[in-house]
Amino acid sequence: MLLILAYDGTDFAGWQRQPDAPTIQGCVEEALGKLLGEKVAVCGSGRTDAGVHALNQAANFKTSSTIPKENLVKALNNLLPSTIRIKKAHEVPGKFHARYDARAKTYRYRILQAPVCSPFLCRFVCHYPYPLDRQRMAEAARLLEGEHDFTSFAASEGGDADDGPKSMVRTLWRSRFLWRPRTSILVYEARGNGFLHHMVRNIVGTLIDVGRGKTEPQDLVQILAARDRTRAGPTAPAQGLCLLKVEY
Repeated sequence: MLLILAYDGTDFAGWQRQPDAPTIQGCVEEALGKLLGEKVAVCGSGRTDAGVHALNQAANFKTSSTIPKENLVKALNNLLPSTIRIKKAHEVPGKFHARYDARAKTYRYRILQAPVCSPFLCRFVCHYPYPLDRQRMAEAARLLEGEHDFTSFAASEGGDADDGPKSMVRTLWRSRFLWRPRTSILVYEARGNGFLHHMVRNIVGTLIDVGRGKTEPQDLVQILAARDRTRAGPTAPAQGLCLLKVEY
């Protein structure tokens, strides 16, 4: 069974199950265990970090239960905290794997440029009320499109957000900014075949440095080539990041 989930990651220690901290995977597995009366292992399309959100995370599990998928969704949502919602359930072949069968993912990062951050937004945006040159940021972002070794933008401790092959090479088909003047929100979107641990947040932190004038747009080429995390900018805060879509 394939589940499509949305969640507010603020109060969780990320997707991956942990023994002494609340996680999305842990909550879903606990709810499924109560509902189905059996131990269930849930496999997500990838691991989101603590504080990161998802609009359409994908996860699959195997069960001997014959509960109709419509009833499963309703029953699960009654057992889960309100910050985790099951949006859909689909029957999939037994060999289906949410992680290994994923062909593309899209992440969105939102930067609020307004002077004051509303309490109704603060959990879901990075508040940066200082001047940014959006044109320079857009120019730099486009330089990341294509197939590259993204070591410079991976977490310094290593690891892979997708639990995939240990190669640091990924392909970004889209790396762009959108400016939404009505809400004063600057949106970064990245669509690719996979993402390294902290990759999007490290890219955004570097692009903010470009917007500040600390880094030149063309420097992104040298940063990629260096394959050195210390050459890129800081890691942007988790709350601005959302897993938007997983494609199969």
